[in-house]
This record gives sequence, C-alpha cells and structure tokens, in this order.
Amino acid sequence: MAKKRSLFTRWWFWLLVVVAALLAAGWVAYGEDMRRTSEAGTAYAARVACSCRYVAGRSLDDCGKDKLAGMELVMLSENTTNRSVTASIPFVASDTASYREGYGCVLQQWDR
Repeated sequence: MAKKRSLFTRWWFWLLVVVAALLAAGWVAYGEDMRRTSEAGTAYAARVACSCRYVAGRSLDDCGKDKLAGMELVMLSENTTNRSVTASIPFVASDTASYREGYGCVLQQWDR
C-alpha cells in the first residue's frame, strides 16, 4: 500500500504558501503607491473621457481610444442620465466626472 502523505508534505501546499507570502510582501511594499497612482489615473481618465463624451460629443468607445499608454486597466462607464463618466480599476480605485453647464466636466468631491 502507498503511504498517505499529510497536507504539509505536499509540494503544492508549500508553493501556495510561498506565492501568498510574495503577494503579501508586494502589497506591503508597493500597495500604497499603487493605490495613489491608480487614484490619479482614474481621476484623469474620468475627466478626459467626460469631456470627450459630453463636450466633444464622441461615443464612449471612441473616447476610450484616448487613454494614455499604461492605462490599459482603466475601465470607463457612463451614466447618461447624470451626464457623467466613471473610470475605475477594479478593487483599487474609481473616480467620476460629471458635465456641468458652464463649467465642463468636473470631478466629484473626494471624501478622502
């Protein structure tokens, strides 16, 4: 009969522990910087996309082409009722810009 191995002697368990430890260390080392950079990127993308959509009158899909290199993770969505565009990086940051007559597109107030 084959000897049954415990959970702690299996190679995949230790691989999972090492990967989890590396991810945690990366988050501790770079998490705050990543969050701040993501907030700046989503704020920029929301304001530019809102202006593109509601000032220039282009479609949101066409406005998505204006994103800068490195902004591939930023997703754009619109609320036509409020005339606003939200830019987000899932689970990290999100910002919304709304069109206001006479002012153009302005970011919503940050509660940070």
